[in-house]
Amino acid sequence: MYIKTLGIKHFRNYHQADLMFDDNVNVFIGENAQGKTNIIEAIYVLALAKSHRTSKDKELIQWNEEFSKIQGDVIKQSGSVKLDVVISTKGKKVKLNGLEQRRLSEYVGAVNVVMFAPEDLNLVKGSPQVRRRFIDMELGQISKIYLHHLGLYQKILIQRNHLLKDLQVKKGSLDMLDILTDQLIEVAANITKKRFIFVAQLQKWAEPVHHDISRGKERLEITYKPSSNVSEEMELSKIKEVFNETYKSKKQSEIGRGVSLFGPHRDDLGFLVNDNDVQTYGSQGQQRTTALAIKLAEIELIYAEIGEYPILLLDDVLSELDDYRQSHLLQTIQRRVQTFVTTTSIDGLNHDTLRQAAIFRVDKGIVVKDT
Repeated sequence: MYIKTLGIKHFRNYHQADLMFDDNVNVFIGENAQGKTNIIEAIYVLALAKSHRTSKDKELIQWNEEFSKIQGDVIKQSGSVKLDVVISTKGKKVKLNGLEQRRLSEYVGAVNVVMFAPEDLNLVKGSPQVRRRFIDMELGQISKIYLHHLGLYQKILIQRNHLLKDLQVKKGSLDMLDILTDQLIEVAANITKKRFIFVAQLQKWAEPVHHDISRGKERLEITYKPSSNVSEEMELSKIKEVFNETYKSKKQSEIGRGVSLFGPHRDDLGFLVNDNDVQTYGSQGQQRTTALAIKLAEIELIYAEIGEYPILLLDDVLSELDDYRQSHLLQTIQRRVQTFVTTTSIDGLNHDTLRQAAIFRVDKGIVVKDT
């Protein structure tokens, strides 16, 4: 799949821009704070209806404007798809081929993207929240039911946490807590099982990639670390049973703390290289190799799931990688994956993939393509 055209209006520092892309590699060159990353962000928002940089949609709207609009024409094996995202102070609307989608789970997945930016290096050394978000964003693109369950879980979790806080001060109903707990367990078990499967798939693709990047010297192992005593081998019914036992035994602890202490919102990922925890004991080079391997594995995982390569977004990340890792990345994507690259300069980036790319110059929210 590839994005043929992108139209943005009142988005970040862009009043309006209409762009046509190459189906291979597109490079955006410009000084910092000129709008390069905003193009990448617009593509990400078009795909996932949310930004990778902020949780506040209003920040995407150009100053003193009422709305922001992103349109894109995507070419897939099944034909072309037209996507629209409109963000206003009243909310967000998404359309597929002109038809408004009431649920984001019906929209997300129409186009698949993999983002790799400097902050993604925090995937290994950052907080558990970063890793949970990574799982949710990537798994949500290839599984509508997962996205649906995740939305339900977040709603029930908010209600349950409010009730736990009320119960701290002797308000609220214990019967209602049991009802919400049963509802939470139902979706939590489905989310957990799906995550176990996803992490196993990620391991399958990331291990050989990491082996190549490390020149055969290191072995990567990715593990899912649940906050409750469940395991990958358990059937869905068994996971529900364990969750039920956990919440029953910890009910008073949760009331005392006023918050839900267990479940997918508290889970994490672990990364081992040669049986050592990369987050704690890995060098910066090992952490970067792990992050790169995971991103390249994502590409192959999505291809295996949907039969098409996703679109790759490389936001100012090439300068963060040494020549060897940089070359490995560019060779992997060459002529297979439509790729968008932002950089302040292509000097020193000597690779055939970049020399054959479409070049766009960005200056103060104006984009001009080299001819």
